[in-house]
Amino acid sequence: MSRALPDRLMIVPFSKPFDATGDRAVIIPGSKSLTNRALLLAALADGETTLRGVLFSDDTERMLEGLASLGFQVGIDREKCIVNVKGCNGQMPKRSEQDVELFLGNAGTATRFMTAAMTLASENTSAIITGIPRMLERPIGELVEPLRQLGAKIEYLGEEGYPPIRVHGLGKGIMRGGDLVMKPTVSSQYLSALLQIGPYLHEGLTMIFDGPVTSLPYVKMTVELMRQFGAKIDTTDDWSIISVKPGGYQGNTKDIEPDASNASYAMGMAAATQDAIVEIKHLSENSLQGDAAFAKELAKMGADVQYLDDAIIVRGTGKLKGIDADFNAIPDMVQTIAVVALFAKGETTIRDVGNLRIKETDRMAALKNELTKLGATVKIVGDDITIIPPDQNKLKHPNGQPITESNPAVIETYDDHRMAMSFAIAGTKQVGVVIDDPACVNKTFPTYFEQLSQLNTAAQRQ
Repeated sequence: MSRALPDRLMIVPFSKPFDATGDRAVIIPGSKSLTNRALLLAALADGETTLRGVLFSDDTERMLEGLASLGFQVGIDREKCIVNVKGCNGQMPKRSEQDVELFLGNAGTATRFMTAAMTLASENTSAIITGIPRMLERPIGELVEPLRQLGAKIEYLGEEGYPPIRVHGLGKGIMRGGDLVMKPTVSSQYLSALLQIGPYLHEGLTMIFDGPVTSLPYVKMTVELMRQFGAKIDTTDDWSIISVKPGGYQGNTKDIEPDASNASYAMGMAAATQDAIVEIKHLSENSLQGDAAFAKELAKMGADVQYLDDAIIVRGTGKLKGIDADFNAIPDMVQTIAVVALFAKGETTIRDVGNLRIKETDRMAALKNELTKLGATVKIVGDDITIIPPDQNKLKHPNGQPITESNPAVIETYDDHRMAMSFAIAGTKQVGVVIDDPACVNKTFPTYFEQLSQLNTAAQRQ
């Protein structure tokens, strides 16, 4: 549920290191990535699926609205975070009108996944897929063209290669499937969208990669979840070939893991503060989510990290140092590590993250703009970004003046939830950090600032 927040929010610094372990552990809502994947697979499956621990946020609400618009029977219990979906066994419900408009906001997963799934709709049914202005600037051609190779009929209604688009339904088993040779894409979501319809293609789907697989952990997440819904999938050891057999999905009961991406902010706060400690329950080293590996990057910086069977614990040691690391596999973690780098000794270089330019905003440019406001020196060379922290890790304005409550640094968020959540970490360390448009966190973590306040209150009582 979206939370009411002011237009601008000054973050209150933590006066003491916090202990968020045991019964004080931070509660992280369900994974957006898993929720939207599971919702689509449940809709395509044969039979009914019960999803527990579902995330309710702007992005997942767009997916739920899209399914409802297409005629799916979806039962929602928001208080218990449970969704029941009656599957269609690969044949989208029939609609009387030809064009169903699916307005999907700025939800990348919903937009890409629905584009592929709509090709399975009944003949003479079509959907116009559109969103907010930023979504119409995010490319979709690398998904549309492979779908066309498989037999899909898709039209651009505006600029070639971008939404809005019209997708025509062809029916279950009509698209032939077969082999697709895939060059590196700017987003793994295109690959996941294609894979998820694979069991309902006449010949299944074999993806042969001519180059590295973008954000491979997200592709692995998709494949494993598909297997849990009954899909038959083979992969080579190096994941250069993924083969999905024709068949389908079976409805089941599924628990959604806490969102590893959103867990990164509490981990980052602990890592940046000596003697602070946080425990993230129900998230482990063996998580389906690749972003759970973010804790290992904090360990490289000098934080104390423990992986338990059903939890990850991060403790700040006061000895953070800059790192040089490739984040291509976990691009959503770049903003968090970049802000943590403000409080490390030496520079941090984050490599091979050019796909940040097509996210909710151009995150490369946004990071440079906002980190500079806090006194950092930021260099972008190709697809790499380097952060040189301010002297003595003390935040300051670019002109050298101190950042204070009366002379704050206002962080623009660009309608990007991860800008707001990551830069709030800086505000827990030093007074004077103001987050503009904090309500953008409703996209994936509506209770973020509420939990931040609770964490600060708990620290003061310890």
